[in-house]
Amino acid sequence: MKKKLVIIGGGAAGFFCAVNAAEQCPELEVILIEKTNKLLSKVRVSGGGRCNVTHACFRISQMIQKYPRGEKFLKHAFHYFFTTDTIEWFEKRNVKLKTENDGRMFPESNSSETIINCLLTQANKYRVEILMNREIVNVEKIFSANENEIFRLYAKDGSIIDADFVCIACGGFHKPEQYSWLAKLGHGVESPVPSLFTFNVPKTRISELMGISVENVQVKINGTKFSQGGPLLITHWGFSGPAVLKLSAFAAIELAKMNYDFSIVINWLADFHENSLLEKLRTVRNERASRKIVNQNPFNLPQRLWEYHLQECGINPEIRWADLPAKQQNLLAKQLCSQQFFIKGKTTFKEEFVTAGGIKLNEVDANSMESKIIANLFFAGEILNVDGITGGFNFQHAWTSGWIAAKEIVGKSRLV
Repeated sequence: MKKKLVIIGGGAAGFFCAVNAAEQCPELEVILIEKTNKLLSKVRVSGGGRCNVTHACFRISQMIQKYPRGEKFLKHAFHYFFTTDTIEWFEKRNVKLKTENDGRMFPESNSSETIINCLLTQANKYRVEILMNREIVNVEKIFSANENEIFRLYAKDGSIIDADFVCIACGGFHKPEQYSWLAKLGHGVESPVPSLFTFNVPKTRISELMGISVENVQVKINGTKFSQGGPLLITHWGFSGPAVLKLSAFAAIELAKMNYDFSIVINWLADFHENSLLEKLRTVRNERASRKIVNQNPFNLPQRLWEYHLQECGINPEIRWADLPAKQQNLLAKQLCSQQFFIKGKTTFKEEFVTAGGIKLNEVDANSMESKIIANLFFAGEILNVDGITGGFNFQHAWTSGWIAAKEIVGKSRLV
């Protein structure tokens, strides 16, 4: 009799597990179950509809630093399937990827539909059965008629499916109660909290500058060790951009404990600290003594932001550099290097929502993605307590874990 693999979840990790298992082992019956009427939802919206497939990082030691949780786990997993393997896998299936200046990799077509069509074509070619609108509400391990241990999956609509292997790849814990059946299987779960979100700043003049971005800032959360640098975007609700998103990811658990009520310090000129900036300002005063401060922005900050800082320090923008009082000069240095903001809440984008938390990694073998508690049960993707920052890192984890699970399942199915 054919062995049967059932994959729960029609996202990137689930699809990748399905198509690779079906391709490598044609005699294996592969069924993919999705609880909604949509497949590959995050693939479709990622990167503004372009799909940020992976990141052009080719050293495992560097890559794992982009994951606030799961670093050690991925250090092992990436040895089996890494960024180079992802690029090669898609290129062998006529999907070429391109690298942008920041390292993000997209299909040359600039359309996520290219990735979706590739995966759907593979699923069709290798006869993966796809069941939509089928929510699994319970999974049990039972003995079959011939005394083999199998899984029995119960769906919300009353249907029942038996399987020799199960791979759980149903995304993160956006609604933890939906996955109570996982606890019944004996697996522990790290409590899920949001990751990759923006900061809300109530009642502040900075929001009047919405749309302005600064290329190199440093943002620190007061009272913690968490600090991140990079581009920052001013929005009508507060702050976004890579620096903030990275910071929210690494500090996700701590910020949840604070109920998203905290303060940050922004250094608008990450190449300076307060003392070195004072030295720079003294030099500027000498070199541009006769020129108006408002017209002589020495740090290449956006002009409106420069004028905002002058106003915040009570500096008359029409005065000459030579006439800038020492007290206001010191205030400007402090303002630019350590401006404080109070954050009240967060904003998440549902389409690209990422959770920190999931199945505890010490209960899963990183070399096979198999449960250490229940034989023939596998995990892939965001259901694991692994999450990365923006830039293609979460998708790389999805491809890696899906591929490893498929390879192990194929190997075990042939041994039986």
